[in-house]
Amino acid sequence: MNEPGPEAAPAAAPAASTPLARPGAYLWFWLLAAAIFAADQASKAWIAGRIPYGTQAADPGAITLIPNFLYFIHVGNTGAAWSLFTGQSVMLAALAAITLAAIFFWRRALGLHEVGTQLCFGLLCGGILGNLCDRLRHGHVIDFIDTHFGSYIYPTFNLADSAICVGVAIYLLRSLRSPDR
Repeated sequence: MNEPGPEAAPAAAPAASTPLARPGAYLWFWLLAAAIFAADQASKAWIAGRIPYGTQAADPGAITLIPNFLYFIHVGNTGAAWSLFTGQSVMLAALAAITLAAIFFWRRALGLHEVGTQLCFGLLCGGILGNLCDRLRHGHVIDFIDTHFGSYIYPTFNLADSAICVGVAIYLLRSLRSPDR
């Protein structure tokens, strides 16, 4: 006579697969992205409240931090880095939104489960979101950090731009050190 064997344990439910379902899974990403976004928007609001729009380093109203080197000014950029694609703010806003969606969609392939990668993409996405918010609210990105090197004036930038560059640079360095990621 056949006796019934031990009952098979029910299969475990699959783990939640979205960062919204498991907020702790991408904790450092969310924290850093939110901090960068908040700092970027607060710094731009501070600049907009204190320096008239269009103010350059030599103009009254500009804030000199280090003479002949570092100034806070208030300009708008309808283009991308170094004013590439000037006048294309709508297209750049769409590209930013598509980029954020692509990062979400490919988060596993990008390695966002690793804390180091979360930090890189937290910087990147916080910066993208900060500049996207500007494009939607003002039609341009508010830039205010103005640096001069002798007669060379580096393109004016903001905290979001810095976060994007640092996030991409760290991600590239991490990728070069561990190409199997």
